[in-house]
Amino acid sequence: MNLTPQPIAPLPITVGDMIQSPMLRMPLEQINPSVEPKRKITDKNIHRPQLALAGYVGLFTYHRVQIFGNTEMYYLESLTPKKRQQAFRTIAQFEIPCIILTNNHTLEEEIITLATEYSIPLFRTPLETTRVTYILSEFLDTHFAPQVSLHGSFVDVYGVGIMFIGKSGIGKSEIALDLIERGHRLVADDVVILTQKRDDILIGTGTQLVQHFMEVRGLGLIDIRQMFGIRAVRYQKRLEIVVELEHWDDSKAYTRTGLDPETIQILEAPISYVRLPILPGKNITVIAEVIALNYLLRAYGYDAAHAFTQRLEAEITRNAKSGGAVERFRRNLSQYHNDFE
Repeated sequence: MNLTPQPIAPLPITVGDMIQSPMLRMPLEQINPSVEPKRKITDKNIHRPQLALAGYVGLFTYHRVQIFGNTEMYYLESLTPKKRQQAFRTIAQFEIPCIILTNNHTLEEEIITLATEYSIPLFRTPLETTRVTYILSEFLDTHFAPQVSLHGSFVDVYGVGIMFIGKSGIGKSEIALDLIERGHRLVADDVVILTQKRDDILIGTGTQLVQHFMEVRGLGLIDIRQMFGIRAVRYQKRLEIVVELEHWDDSKAYTRTGLDPETIQILEAPISYVRLPILPGKNITVIAEVIALNYLLRAYGYDAAHAFTQRLEAEITRNAKSGGAVERFRRNLSQYHNDFE
């Protein structure tokens, strides 16, 4: 099955937004504070301008955040003051978002004046280049990661992220509420934002406005965190299973063995998919817990459907060797000897 919701376009980010973000856990000091960090960052990758400083700008990705590590700094220090300014001017003519100096390096006043002249914000950090590269890449990758919005209820059940989807009014929120009552945790209700972290990983969270509020038809809005406590909520969770709820349809064929697990494509990531028909008297909450536990068993290498299939094949083989006489209801009573309870 394919689910192709409309992707959410990433919001633009300026250098100032990046520097002030609490998500960027990196100490930074602006060397030329007179330059306002208002240039936009449009690429999640970062760049080290080694060849550009040497004069070759044919492959200079100037629109990325520029990192000056030991290589760049020692190269500039090896030049005469005139050539050093010429080398910096070579890259300064481009619209660079900002330059970050690692290892507490600094630039001479003439270079800082040049950067200010070209309105390039200069920052300095005591962290090593490798650490700076990791932190910046993680932050920008999260910001520019593909996102989609889905309508459903997202719950952490035994550590497995399950999202319930289906027609409006089918009971998604009520199932989530029942799971919360049984000790599981709500991630988001109604609107779920999914962010692709890697090719096969989707992280789900709620919107800033809704957070952990839930609408129950006939009752209205309730605050899950205030009602059930902090144990009942979490802010984000990896999506592992999509359960689509639908009314029972006699004309449809529903899986009986589970030998061929289905997947659903969201942002090109394969996610386990279960189509669950609803009938009066069916305990969907318990079934949801079983879905989570069965997923964990498969993750740890045990598949009940395949285990039963192997037992069935072994029984068929045994009966074939015995001449074809099938014992339909053979009982094993050895372990119940003298047990009259």
